[in-house]
Amino acid sequence: MSAIRIKKGDTVKVIAGKDKDKEGKVIAINHKNNTVIVEGVNMITKHTKPSAANANGGIVHQEAPIAISNVMYSVKGKVSRIGYKMDGDKKVRVAKATGEVID
Repeated sequence: MSAIRIKKGDTVKVIAGKDKDKEGKVIAINHKNNTVIVEGVNMITKHTKPSAANANGGIVHQEAPIAISNVMYSVKGKVSRIGYKMDGDKKVRVAKATGEVID
């Protein structure tokens, strides 16, 4: 199993599946199942019962998890792999396509 290099808040592009070529921000990552939830991607319709949070219940549209292997980090509309390098005594993520520091 490889390390997950995408973090919450990163902009990613879907490279496979029904939502191919869509871009969005990572909302959540599940390290156990190697899945991510991306804003506006893999939308599902969920029927909910009335609850304290949603008094009426009804039909809710929300994002479903997508395999992390189906997304790539996107920088300025261009997909890129992520590498690491030392910046002084600090380890930083680097976009391989552009060479710029991510964080």
